[in-house]
Amino acid sequence: MKTFNEMGVKIPEILLPKNLDVNTWSVGACDQYTQDREYWKKAEKAAAGKPSTLNIILPEVYLNDADKTSRIEKIRETMRNYIDGGIFEPAQEEFIYVERKTAYGRVRHGLVCAIDLETYEWKPFSKALIRATEATIVERIPPRMEIRKGAPLETPHIMLLVNDPDHSLVEGTGEKVKAEKPVYSGNLMQNSGSISGWKVAGKENLEYVQKALDSLAQKNTAEDGSIFLFAVGDGNHSLATAKAVWDEHKKEHPEDSESRVRYALVEIVNIYDTGLTFEPIHRVMFNVNTEKLISALKEKLDGNVKNLESGEELENAVKNSKADFGFVYLKDGKQMYTLLSTGITDLAVSRLQPALDEFLKDAEAEGSDAEIDYIHGAQEIFRLGAKENATGVLLPPVAKDSFFATINGRGPLPRKSFSMGEADEKRFYLECRKLF
Repeated sequence: MKTFNEMGVKIPEILLPKNLDVNTWSVGACDQYTQDREYWKKAEKAAAGKPSTLNIILPEVYLNDADKTSRIEKIRETMRNYIDGGIFEPAQEEFIYVERKTAYGRVRHGLVCAIDLETYEWKPFSKALIRATEATIVERIPPRMEIRKGAPLETPHIMLLVNDPDHSLVEGTGEKVKAEKPVYSGNLMQNSGSISGWKVAGKENLEYVQKALDSLAQKNTAEDGSIFLFAVGDGNHSLATAKAVWDEHKKEHPEDSESRVRYALVEIVNIYDTGLTFEPIHRVMFNVNTEKLISALKEKLDGNVKNLESGEELENAVKNSKADFGFVYLKDGKQMYTLLSTGITDLAVSRLQPALDEFLKDAEAEGSDAEIDYIHGAQEIFRLGAKENATGVLLPPVAKDSFFATINGRGPLPRKSFSMGEADEKRFYLECRKLF
């Protein structure tokens, strides 16, 4: 049986505050509400005067502000004060099993652990244990390195997906530990639902986790012997940043091969978790010849085209498929609903986006001012598709059963491929670990 180390997993030394008040301590992911300063002002008001993870993160809404450097200095100072000032209980070597009930009534299950950054790679076509799901924008890493380098603490919003249709790892661990009292429980700020966590420690529980991981590793071993154990669901740029900081640290300190910086806290979530929703991110094309677009995609994706009578019929057809696309547009003042059916067996977006990129490139070469945008929610597509010079493109649901196979075969998915729930369903910061 493989050890935790062989599977890229480490039992972390978890830090939790004394007398933990979830409502003021825990705050949403820094990469959400990036155009909504009011959200973060409300978070500041909710946490005012109390220990909070809000004081040890930099919301990305402030990333380009002139005071970024002083904010980072203040974050580091606060981290040191939290460590030295007795905010935390003594560190505990444990995993944490998490149940998160969102404001939408869904319950998501997770397992907080540390992962070895030596077993993670974001570059395309990697055969690493842990791989990126979407293309990584290299330019986004250096600004985030400024925050992590030298930081005394880390707290995660990264979620890793595991391919576990039998619900053995995360949910199975929960069944074993939930008889005990949770180590924290409470409501999250700004009406974002609630969260509870249970420690996973002791020989019996840890052996269970190890056996579940070992079984999943065997089931996810390819013919070439490579194992695809985890895919990054949320926080890929944060994890890529952690790896960049570790790569830099090991060059500067080659003797420090087991530094805490080598590891990163994450939450593992089963891709088949009943509380985990995968929403497609739709597209809207501006200033394109819609019929030419549909014709090009039909040829590129080897599909069939037919016009439908209503938006409802189109939406239902796309929703009930794995590889069909809907187009909403005006033609001679009449609203049109066109269905493109294909036989794609990979995740549909992995084939659609490259075809759209090629179409846009050709249009640009011809002097067109064609553009693309990325849209959450089918109703917004129908609203935009009713306007002149706009073509809404509906994407089918994200097929969980082909998710890992597509990434394994085709590499990371194109940008804006899917969304794991709504903004306030993303992981909230809560558990901490010493870093530098």
